[in-house]
Amino acid sequence: MREREPLPKRHAMKRIPASENQNVEFKESWNDDVLKWVCAFANAQGGDLWIGVRDDGIPIGVRNARKLQEDIPNKIVSAMGLICPVSTVVYDGKQILKIEVRPSAAPVSYHGEFHVRSGATKQRLEGNALTQFLLGKSGLKWDGIPVDGVSVEDLDYESFEIFKSHAVASGRMSRNDIDIKRCELLDKLGLVTNGRLSRAAVLLFHRTPEKFFPGCLTKIGKFLTTSELSFQDEINGSLMIQAERAIDLLYLKYLVAPVSYNDITRIERYPYPKDAVRELLFNALMHQDFLLGGSVQISVHPDCLYISNAGGLPPTWTVETLFGKHRSQARNGLVAATFYRAGFVEQWGRGIEKVRAICRESGNPDPVFFVTGSDVMVKMASTPVAAPVTVPVTAPVTAPVTAPVAAPGGELVPETPLWRLVSSIGKEELTAAEIRDTLALSHRNYVRDAYLTPALRLGYIEYTIPDKPHSRFQKYRLTAKGRAALDAKRRIR
Repeated sequence: MREREPLPKRHAMKRIPASENQNVEFKESWNDDVLKWVCAFANAQGGDLWIGVRDDGIPIGVRNARKLQEDIPNKIVSAMGLICPVSTVVYDGKQILKIEVRPSAAPVSYHGEFHVRSGATKQRLEGNALTQFLLGKSGLKWDGIPVDGVSVEDLDYESFEIFKSHAVASGRMSRNDIDIKRCELLDKLGLVTNGRLSRAAVLLFHRTPEKFFPGCLTKIGKFLTTSELSFQDEINGSLMIQAERAIDLLYLKYLVAPVSYNDITRIERYPYPKDAVRELLFNALMHQDFLLGGSVQISVHPDCLYISNAGGLPPTWTVETLFGKHRSQARNGLVAATFYRAGFVEQWGRGIEKVRAICRESGNPDPVFFVTGSDVMVKMASTPVAAPVTVPVTAPVTAPVTAPVAAPGGELVPETPLWRLVSSIGKEELTAAEIRDTLALSHRNYVRDAYLTPALRLGYIEYTIPDKPHSRFQKYRLTAKGRAALDAKRRIR
């Protein structure tokens, strides 16, 4: 008598010991459309496809399991050239199939379509997303492709100076590393491909990268309500210039720090910690998708601000990936590497973790992320604004120490720092160093924080070179408001 072939070992379980995720997918039955999921797993991290299992993990079994076990591998090889083991497993008396898909080093298509696994979903790649995917699989980065018709002489001096100062200050590069010719520095940063400047070099150091990549700019808008725009600014120029100026403009013009006093100490606290905003902005700048023609946008509302950039997350990432332990995966690897050398960011995928820690320390809620296929937006809620508190001073104190920068509403008050600054400038145009000399003050940061910044914010002074706040030729002069206020106070006195 012919010996009966034993059935696979039965497991006394009513539910598959797994749930659908990045590496697991359940299908109630087999049809050739399931080959798209095989393609998606192969283009991502690989995974297991279970046939004959409901979405909730309950096995319902398949008919003709043995025939399918023979047919499916042939279909996969014929359609995609992949070899995937297929086995029959019994759960709760039901025969189900397990298809094991390994990640592929080369891009895999199914009838000319490219699919990729992202979280517990399958995405069909098209357009820019497909371009990025194919470049990544080939070992290339979009920002590493050379640009024709651009030379080192076309790049911007100020952008190089910004990079050099930050790179040395952060300790990521030494003075000897950067005191070389521009072409040698670009080569050291990996921004030259076959003797030609890469897209990353143009983005980072060209004065007008918009000529090559439309939409390469940062927008800041002040909103009174969800839709009512009060005023706005655009920051053009290289990514180095955008990174440098956006934060300054945001904190000089768009955000107000309520003032309080603790004993005789003046306390100014902005509603959003600058280090957290800087980290989010730098990430938006270096991860944006320039093929989409979008820009980085900062929307300032009464109780929150939003920072967004064109381009979604990497194909296999979800919002949960951002908040978990993950490797750094930059869309524009060369831009990100240069930002790292400048000391702007880390390269360990710790950016979001760092932002959350800063927010908690400052009393802000955790940032909230909104992700679509075309952009990433983060929302930061402001800290609760406490009413200013003045603690009575028991010992006599001289007027210049206790006097505020300006009266409520920003009016000029004699002998305050704002009055002294406006009076010292008068009808002249002075550099920051000349202003310090006139005021007989030597501490650069103190003069900036206590004199220049408030006067700029209140509109009493302005830059002589407004589009280059950090130019070495920068000077300050009175605005019409500053001249009128000074004349009025002088007439009264």
